[in-house]
Amino acid sequence: MGTVTLGVSIAVPEPYGSMLQERRAGFGDPAAYGIPTHVTLLPPTEVDASILPTFRHHLTRVAAAGRPFRMRLAGTGTFRPLSPVVFVKLAEGIRECTELQERVRSGPVQRELQFPYHPHVTVAHGIAEDAMDRAYEELSDYAACWSAAGFALYEQGDDGHWRKMHDYPFGRGLPAPGVPAQSAPVDSPAAPSLRP
Repeated sequence: MGTVTLGVSIAVPEPYGSMLQERRAGFGDPAAYGIPTHVTLLPPTEVDASILPTFRHHLTRVAAAGRPFRMRLAGTGTFRPLSPVVFVKLAEGIRECTELQERVRSGPVQRELQFPYHPHVTVAHGIAEDAMDRAYEELSDYAACWSAAGFALYEQGDDGHWRKMHDYPFGRGLPAPGVPAQSAPVDSPAAPSLRP
């Protein structure tokens, strides 16, 4: 069956997701439109495709045991010089994301992390230093908050773009989808209230 590259993340909902994606593109990051705006729970991981049904069952169980929680973004941070990344910081939801990613990685896809887990939203990666500086400064007062209602499984295509495979809403009996699609307009009935 071959291999697939998977990732698990919490999407940043509208209107915040598209806004941060546009800003990332504006800073010159060529990966901006291939990566939905997110907080990572499982970084890109190559696995045998035959493990997918087992992993999806594991994710269903992880989500069923979870409950919605508040996430708040505030200000910027960077991993430089260790890693060429500028990000928007997570000010609330850190503990919940940390526990969730541990549960996600405790199943059939067990991934060792290169660095200690630090939930964040990347807004610039591997671009020119002056553009990284601009991202850090221009988003330094950025703020947003919402209730995280679930997470999603993504697959990276041959073109490098990430595509959602499935939503996993928290709690038993919660309606799907648990994570709003980034393409949902803010005035759409499907879009939740996102007032901080």
